[in-house]
Amino acid sequence: MTKPTQYQPTDVLITVMTYPHPSRGYQELVCTAGITRNLDWVRLYPVDYRYRSQNQQFHKYQWINVGLASRGAGNDNRSESRRPDLDSIRILGPPLSTGEGWRERREIIEKMPVRTLNQWKALYDSDRISIGIVRPVEMLDLEIEPSDPEWKPEWQALFSQLTLFGDAPKKLEKIPFKFSYVFRCEDNDNPHRAMIEDWELGVLYLKERDRKASEQLAAQSVKEKYLNWMFSKDRDPLLFMGTTFPYNSWVVIGVFYPPRQRQGLLDFEASVTD
Repeated sequence: MTKPTQYQPTDVLITVMTYPHPSRGYQELVCTAGITRNLDWVRLYPVDYRYRSQNQQFHKYQWINVGLASRGAGNDNRSESRRPDLDSIRILGPPLSTGEGWRERREIIEKMPVRTLNQWKALYDSDRISIGIVRPVEMLDLEIEPSDPEWKPEWQALFSQLTLFGDAPKKLEKIPFKFSYVFRCEDNDNPHRAMIEDWELGVLYLKERDRKASEQLAAQSVKEKYLNWMFSKDRDPLLFMGTTFPYNSWVVIGVFYPPRQRQGLLDFEASVTD
């Protein structure tokens, strides 16, 4: 007899939501991650976000309470992966404010370890650590390359099957480009290249495409925000990164881009002596 799964109620600050992808068991899934009150990373998977009731559709930087299993689903042995009890999700309040230079958000994020991508890769090999924060010393580019404009045939067949035997699935558009950051870390002169899977990027692309009626112009708008604006001298950006199961291959799953903090009097004194 299979032992029932035990879930531990846990407060989680949601910081990561990737663009949805189709799923046979859940129609679609969103890779979701956040930080607990004990400052531990957790990956909530599976989460059928758009098919949750409205009072369970949390946003980034909202605290939620959710029952979590002690380990990940199936054969996912990554240290942060936890299967959530989806029906237990409760939203605990509004998203943390961006006021005062994102003070409320910084108070959590700045307590989390920041390492180079090579250091995170080494920790994956030793301890299956699979989520971490990277601060590039130099952001070199955001590369854009074409991708398949349609979901692969097996997913299209799934959408048709769902429509035939139940309620029509919610429209899920395929993003026809892949966006990748090219950046350097302090311990390696060779640049890293990492695909961006942030849901915010997908939403931005779709809005810009509809507004400009051009896929190419929409892709350039994404580059303008994710490269030129988020990594401008007025921002203090960090990359939330995670592995693609089951490999030690890291992608960007979110960007933290608060305004750069000023040093007040030190900045003033520097300007006077220049």
